[in-house]
Amino acid sequence: MTQRYSGRVALVTGAGSGIGQATVLQLAHEGARVIGCDIDAAGLEATGKVLAHAGYTAALLTADIADPDDVRQVVDALPGGDIDLLANVAGIMDHFLPVTDLDDETWDKVLAVNLTGPMRLCRAVIPAMRTNGAGAIVNVASIGGLTGSVAGSAYTAAKHGLIGLTRSLAFLYGPDGIRTNAVCPGGVHTGIGRTATVGSQWAFDRLSRSFTRAVRTAEPNEIAALICWLGSPEAHAVNGAVITADGGWTA
Repeated sequence: MTQRYSGRVALVTGAGSGIGQATVLQLAHEGARVIGCDIDAAGLEATGKVLAHAGYTAALLTADIADPDDVRQVVDALPGGDIDLLANVAGIMDHFLPVTDLDDETWDKVLAVNLTGPMRLCRAVIPAMRTNGAGAIVNVASIGGLTGSVAGSAYTAAKHGLIGLTRSLAFLYGPDGIRTNAVCPGGVHTGIGRTATVGSQWAFDRLSRSFTRAVRTAEPNEIAALICWLGSPEAHAVNGAVITADGGWTA
């Protein structure tokens, strides 16, 4: 069980903090050859120290998944072009901006990181997975992809889109041995808070009514455990699933 990723290659975005860092650590612990990327160089350095302290290693690359050139750089780092698991973890919030307060720059940035970047990575790695006849993709969406009551308009649209992309890939590439699933966390202790500052007080006040349904805030390693299971052979029958990990928030 502890070596279920032995001999496998995994690519994890958002590796510099939170869920991404925890996923890199668990995959390394389970024997994977891990490539992790993040726009935050200091965060990646911290991840490297955590790995070293635990006796593990990973290839950590500073990259912005919203930049097509950086996406190519990350994919080019895959050993021999092989990949068994793509975990699209990186994401940003939208300052809880409703559409009437939403500027084009915020919309474009949130969609680029939360939806377009994951799409480009999927597009880049699926050909190798099809050649191998196997592969797993896990997209970290959000309960914001299931409801309109937890975030602003850009984040909500992007995460709904990511779930749609997940289902499309699952249906179209499942016959090729590629499984694609989405994880929808509720509140998690992560570094996403820098883009979760309140940009519209009235919208936040309305949204915050739903926050009282949250039972607890999850730890990153709890979400990482689900990601790693979905990417493993143990989840062979799971494809196209959208799994909440929100402590019952959306129950």
